[in-house]
Amino acid sequence: MAHLSNVKYGSGDWRNNKTDAVAVGIYEDLKMSRQIQGVNRELGRGISNALSANLLKGKIGEVKIIIGKKGNLAFVFGLGKVGNLAPETLRKAAAGVSKLCISNSVSSVSFLIPKEAKDDYISQAAAEGLVLGSYQFNEFKTTGEEPFNIKSAIILGGNKKAITKGAIIAEGVCLARNLENRPGNVSTPSHLADHARKIGKTPDMKVTVFEREKFTKMGMGALAGVASGTDEPPKFIIMEHMAGPKNQKPKILVGKGLTFDSGGISIKPASKMDEMKYDMCGAGVVIGVMKIISILKPKMNIVGIVPSTENMSGDKAYRPGDILTAYNGKTIEVLNTDAEGRLILADALSYASEHYDPEFILDFATLTGAVVVALGHVATGIMGTDDSLIEKIKFSSAITGEKVWEFPLWEEYLDQVKSTIADVKNLGAPGQAGSIAGGAFLHSFVRENIPWCHFDIAGSAWGNKNLPYQNKGLATGEMIRLVVDLLEI
Repeated sequence: MAHLSNVKYGSGDWRNNKTDAVAVGIYEDLKMSRQIQGVNRELGRGISNALSANLLKGKIGEVKIIIGKKGNLAFVFGLGKVGNLAPETLRKAAAGVSKLCISNSVSSVSFLIPKEAKDDYISQAAAEGLVLGSYQFNEFKTTGEEPFNIKSAIILGGNKKAITKGAIIAEGVCLARNLENRPGNVSTPSHLADHARKIGKTPDMKVTVFEREKFTKMGMGALAGVASGTDEPPKFIIMEHMAGPKNQKPKILVGKGLTFDSGGISIKPASKMDEMKYDMCGAGVVIGVMKIISILKPKMNIVGIVPSTENMSGDKAYRPGDILTAYNGKTIEVLNTDAEGRLILADALSYASEHYDPEFILDFATLTGAVVVALGHVATGIMGTDDSLIEKIKFSSAITGEKVWEFPLWEEYLDQVKSTIADVKNLGAPGQAGSIAGGAFLHSFVRENIPWCHFDIAGSAWGNKNLPYQNKGLATGEMIRLVVDLLEI
């Protein structure tokens, strides 16, 4: 577990910073700007020699190391076509630089923002990339050499405020990744609650944790039902940042905190069951965002809610065929105990609807394997009740590069989760529209007229995207950057 935690803004001549290396960009036309020419002279024409040898292409995502005559180092990253400079280009470039720093044991780097980068968000993206690209998860390794990590980075040029914000956002993503990558015997509901309480020690943040007996007496029968098969103490976590006007409607974030999912009595196949430690990545999104909020301290009202438990089998576990009563009084027919995430979210959404008058509710969950079939590990499936909210989410998606794709919530789908013996059932039509069925079920627990959007992050929360600012096979922390942009912090 490690990542770059010292990112600063700088100005003036990069040579005054005395870092171990400098990183500079070049476009596909391979013409050296004055900025690059200065670095080239320090390297003894190392960059021009690499250009002559056709080692540099200037392609987006390309990062090459150049060694000068005196052993001085430069990382040359591709910027793509002239005139098309985008934040994602700098995010990928900065992440690639971090990874090369680690593989070459470079402790510090000066990263030069191209002088033509006028968009402040480009500066933010560069800071995000440096931190996210440096992320490593090694906390359980006890043999071998001590993992190397970058100690510091200076970003020269760009916008100072945006660079600071980008580093803070990336810190929140790294916190979420740590929580998500830890195994279920470490990252328990109590572990999540402890991190929430730690964040709650900051001004304007209040954290409340309901234990099993408390939330059961309160009427959270769905969460209590899922938690009945485990001795690991479940938690219902509420994080409130109320720094805005009293009459301001809060924005509410709900995250599924299933810290390990065996499937319960409807047990999962053994293959890849170890990946079910990632079933709490929705909670990771919420806790990561609330960590960022605790540092940036926006003058607004934001609430994070995390229902958290394990889903295990045993003589006390809930069963297929059981009827559970959610916090809003609706009854649920359980057809499959492996469709448990929507059950614990039902109580959380009901609680949010009853105790607040929200501007909107967003929920995040690794809810269905069906979304991976539909979208792979490329995008997050979304569905909701408010067109304006959905459009804002899509706009933030385009800005942050975290892709979303909207599924419909037509009446036909809502009808498919109606039960013949209870109000709703936790499965839709057999073999059909599995992701939409999950959203249709959740729809029943959001009070009418509250704008709401469900994010099915089962395909994007972890996996094998080919992005330099993510780690293959590990948690991604996706949607945190999108949410921060949507909140307009």
